[in-house]
Amino acid sequence: MRIGIDLGGTKIEGIALDDNGGILYRERIDTPRDDYRATVDAICQLINTIEQQTNLQGSIGIGIPGTISPATGLVKNANSTWLIGQPLNKDLEAQLQRPVRIANDANCFAVSEAVDGAAKGAEIVFGVIIGTGTGGGICINGKPLVGANAIGGEWGHNPLPWPQPDELPGPKCYCGLHGCIETWLSGTGFTNRFREYTGKSLRAPEIIALAEQGDAQAEQAMQQYEQRMARALASIINVIDPQVIVLGGGMSNVQRLYDAVPRLWGEYVFSDRVDTKLIPPKHGDSSGVRGAAWLWGKEP
Repeated sequence: MRIGIDLGGTKIEGIALDDNGGILYRERIDTPRDDYRATVDAICQLINTIEQQTNLQGSIGIGIPGTISPATGLVKNANSTWLIGQPLNKDLEAQLQRPVRIANDANCFAVSEAVDGAAKGAEIVFGVIIGTGTGGGICINGKPLVGANAIGGEWGHNPLPWPQPDELPGPKCYCGLHGCIETWLSGTGFTNRFREYTGKSLRAPEIIALAEQGDAQAEQAMQQYEQRMARALASIINVIDPQVIVLGGGMSNVQRLYDAVPRLWGEYVFSDRVDTKLIPPKHGDSSGVRGAAWLWGKEP
């Protein structure tokens, strides 16, 4: 049995999978926000509940909104700021008395879709989470590519490629730089750019709905978004040349992206043709927790 934990800012989800990816047990609990010790205890209690309910002991994989620094062994780059600077993996292993594997939540998403999801069987998979922020993960032969600095796949904090004159220097990003892909492609970035263009403060689903109804301003905003996504993903294709790119997060529900973006990215990909597929996720918002479970391959 493989246990996966998805540690989010508001909820902690736990899942138990059998060897074929079948769900044995699943439960969600509230995250003890701003309380590190209570968060560790909550994760351990959820794992104990899973094992009691299944009467099995499992391997443990955990997806977090950040990563473990190879330099310090402590959590870094976490949206859940109370985790930053903490030895989460060591504290969990000490309390659970067994090994724990921790990965970035976008890496878990990519692993899930590569192992038994929409990209099953693909050698190289790029998983994209486009919601409030813009994250990414690279999965090769079913395993996440973490990298020397544990930031593999963090495309959202690269500059938007091939920028147009009116896109320079670009919006300021919370990371301190300007023009990061996240400031253009995240749901937040999309709505901010629309507001700058029209003066209207609308949520992303409202803008998309207006475009579907034929609103000229919303349609232009969507076409700009598709063009920018095409350039951003073309840069990824040029570097890692994945067979499949899977979109996750709220913007993955925009069906027109799967036709429009591949039509546009060929202009920027350094190849005579582009065979990379852009597809929606199979497991939706369950991909993260499933991917955490699959951090342990077939070895347990």
